Amino acid sequence: MDKLKSVLSGDEARRDDRTVIEGVCLLFLPRIGLTLFIVFYSFGNICALGSTMFLMGPMKQLKKMCDKTRALATAIMITCLVLTLCAAFWWKNFGLALLFCILQVLSFAWYSLSYIPFVREAILKMLSVCMK
Repeated sequence: MDKLKSVLSGDEARRDDRTVIEGVCLLFLPRIGLTLFIVFYSFGNICALGSTMFLMGPMKQLKKMCDKTRALATAIMITCLVLTLCAAFWWKNFGLALLFCILQVLSFAWYSLSYIPFVREAILKMLSVCMK
């Protein structure tokens, strides 16, 4: 009942806003802020992939990831994840690391949409109509 009261009063939404703001504040810490953000963001994506492996089983998930409909999306997603970490730690180029973080978002979304039948085709068709 307390949970319902907090949701209806708006306390829950304010608590969620603070969590998002605290995560974004990592970007503004001197020297280590961007690195922490990149590490936590990449770790979050790895955990998201791991959670689906937990639900389906590792072998079934790996087979689905390598299926012809999502093999390219999987390769791009994993490549962006690795390149994000390389740009942050090896190359020390944080602008490039942020670019790869954005590409991680887009590639992970595209990968996730591959599990919903015909959604990616509908999005591509909608974009082609919008670009005319």
